Amino acid sequence: MSKVWFVTGSSRGLGRAFAEAALSRGDRVAATARNVENLAALVAAHGDAVLPLPLDVTDRAAVGRSVRQAHARFGRLDVIVNNAGYGLSGAVEELSEEQLRDQLDTNLFGPLRVVQAALPLLRAQGSGHIVQISSVAGVAAFPLGGGYCASKWALEGLSEALAQEVAGFGVKVTVVEPGSYATDATASAVRAGADPHYDGLRDAFAAYAQSLDLGDPAAAGRALLRLVDAEQPPLRVFFGTQGHPMVQQVYADRLTTWAAWAELSVEAHGPTVPAP
Repeated sequence: MSKVWFVTGSSRGLGRAFAEAALSRGDRVAATARNVENLAALVAAHGDAVLPLPLDVTDRAAVGRSVRQAHARFGRLDVIVNNAGYGLSGAVEELSEEQLRDQLDTNLFGPLRVVQAALPLLRAQGSGHIVQISSVAGVAAFPLGGGYCASKWALEGLSEALAQEVAGFGVKVTVVEPGSYATDATASAVRAGADPHYDGLRDAFAAYAQSLDLGDPAAAGRALLRLVDAEQPPLRVFFGTQGHPMVQQVYADRLTTWAAWAELSVEAHGPTVPAP
């Protein structure tokens, strides 16, 4: 049976790839973008299977309207893809409070608003799949990405709790953690003011970024179809080849550190009170 999707940030990048993959196999998509004119090509190619909706996920009222419009048009919502977001780069010392608040407002509170608007509908129909687009940066922090990482780590925690809360309603949750893809993500990126103390780190990280093997957004779109069709989808899944090798080292280092300081951890507990 064909599915009905609600995809935020559908105008370009992975969001566009997700919408195109769904439409290419006959699914219907409520595609949202801040500038709905950027969805014209999708509508021209797929006609009534697309519902183009203007949406800024920082506007709670607009989120509610869009979700209701999509449900009214298609009669149900099967897949919610929280993809809208942007990157904030800069050392923690360089970030302004306003920049970090704006980052969280889009990358964390945006998905929260969509989930809260959609959940009553999903609960009523007894099914649905919420896909939260996180990042490799949601499980491993990088220098000069503290603000972005903070938004994705928070999204991961929110989503893990959400998955446990809604499982009894027949609603599934998956956190997708993409690596680097060949998209124009830099077009919406925000950079903090540059402190020269971090110039060397910036140069080193730029060289590292240039060396990455970028993934194909169309392949990510096809992978998402397999994911939402799975009987038992995972809570977390990497998209691309970078995440799994990286996280193995990250978690090995954490376990080693926790074990090395286990004695201090016990000391911090204080005297053990015998059970009655």
